[in-house]
Amino acid sequence: MKKGWLALFSAFLILLSACGSTMPEAKISFGSAEKMEELEVHFIDVGQGDATLIKCGGHAMLIDAGENDKGILVQNYMRKQGVNTLDYLIVTHPHSDHCGGADVVITKYDIDTVIMPNYSRDTASYRDVIQALDYKHKQITEPRVGDFYQLGDARFTIIAPNKEDYGDEANNYSVGILLEHGDKKFVFTGDAEEEAEKDIIDNGIDISADVLKAGHHGSRTASMGDFVAAVHPEYAVISCGEDNEYGHPHAATLNTFRGMGIQVFRTDEQGSLIALSDGSTITWNAAPSDTWKAGEPVGSGANKAKQGEKKITYILNTKSKKFHKPSCDSLPAENRKDSTQSRKEIVAQGYAPCGRCKP
Repeated sequence: MKKGWLALFSAFLILLSACGSTMPEAKISFGSAEKMEELEVHFIDVGQGDATLIKCGGHAMLIDAGENDKGILVQNYMRKQGVNTLDYLIVTHPHSDHCGGADVVITKYDIDTVIMPNYSRDTASYRDVIQALDYKHKQITEPRVGDFYQLGDARFTIIAPNKEDYGDEANNYSVGILLEHGDKKFVFTGDAEEEAEKDIIDNGIDISADVLKAGHHGSRTASMGDFVAAVHPEYAVISCGEDNEYGHPHAATLNTFRGMGIQVFRTDEQGSLIALSDGSTITWNAAPSDTWKAGEPVGSGANKAKQGEKKITYILNTKSKKFHKPSCDSLPAENRKDSTQSRKEIVAQGYAPCGRCKP
């Protein structure tokens, strides 16, 4: 009887083994574990400047912090978003409209990693940032192209700067990143201009993305056609101040976007903008702008200038001793002096003409 039972059991095992290849495998469902943490990208309205808060799950990072008087605004915005610590702070470059408010953020928040380019400026704004880092005993992490960092279910890759020496063109030292969340991608380039954009194209990293943060506040010196084509975004975001003195965004940039069928968001018209990604789709807190209105003076504004209501002939940089045309894209953010004097009078004071606008 015992042998008969054993024989029957052995036969069952043989039959089970023979049928194993045709039996369906058990599937385990992980439920919410399969769903990605939502990514939030907040393009904060800081006027004529840049500040972008990025959140994913319980993680957060900040790219730039606006002008000197915007540090508290950025701090309060992050507090309202429930941000108490930062995984990363990226200061793209040392111009005050990007780094000015960073000293407040560094002082008020615990930050794991601070990424800044190996390029400095002897300005009060930049010195404040360095002093805040010293106060918090924080080291600077220099950006290296190709390095990537995790932010919850998102990650970002450094795509710029690609050279150690761009001369005195501070904008081209801007830290650039490619932010990825599932199938959705965002590109940020600070104030990088044409030369730096070409270097990004040539560095071998695929920069195709859904959203492009327009370089240099929509200036004609950035978001060049070849670069925008390489990113091939569905959306572009322009961060600039209403009626700013630089004329941002420039008509040339808007024409590039419009010609490529890119939908544009802009803080000067719409305030702070928020993009939400679930890894497969992106939704916004506002509809795209449909004005296509350039910041350069036209109509009555141009007539007022012609009538000489504010007849500024040149812009002086009292630190570098360079002078610029008022329309120059390299106007100083600090040590600036507006002049109504003639070119001859300014040169006689020891000023040299800007190499870009050639006044």
